[in-house]
Amino acid sequence: MAKRGLVICILVITLFLDQTTSHTSKLKGRKHSKRRVKEKDGDLKTQVEKLWREVNALKEMQALQTVCLRGTKFHKKCYLASEVSKHFHEANEDCISKGGTLVIPRNSDETNALRDYGKKSLPGVNDFWVGINDMVTEGKFVDVHGTAISFLNWDRAQPSGGKRENCVLFSQSAQGKWSDEVCRSSKRYICEFTIP
Repeated sequence: MAKRGLVICILVITLFLDQTTSHTSKLKGRKHSKRRVKEKDGDLKTQVEKLWREVNALKEMQALQTVCLRGTKFHKKCYLASEVSKHFHEANEDCISKGGTLVIPRNSDETNALRDYGKKSLPGVNDFWVGINDMVTEGKFVDVHGTAISFLNWDRAQPSGGKRENCVLFSQSAQGKWSDEVCRSSKRYICEFTIP
């Protein structure tokens, strides 16, 4: 991946030098209007900006591949388990800082994949945070992006905490069923990364 970055940098420099040399020789050979010069500068700027976007996309892809190698891949997602316990908000901030969010199970297949991954990567851990809560409106559960949840997997008699328990746990002992919990509880968690 470092070679690809170097190649892109060399291409940017070469493109810049070619444009500068071509631009300079054309100006010496004949007079151009200011408008044409501005168009050339705009074209060069557009090309450089495009290359920077491509370089940044490659960096993101490399980081995501590293996450997938350390965690596990399922369909178009990678999961990475935490090594420590944190409060819900701290856990989500940690996932965001790595380029993801707290895991959000969207169907029974993802629930099963999370159960399997959780057993391997969080041995002895009974439950872990998922990116679902009802902090804004009691009883209206949304993901960490604020989008309403269409897939629900509550355990019996859950959610039961009322206004006190606003964050959601994934229970290994209850076969991936959910329960609500006080957000300030310290729990392990799994981050989710979307693969483009």
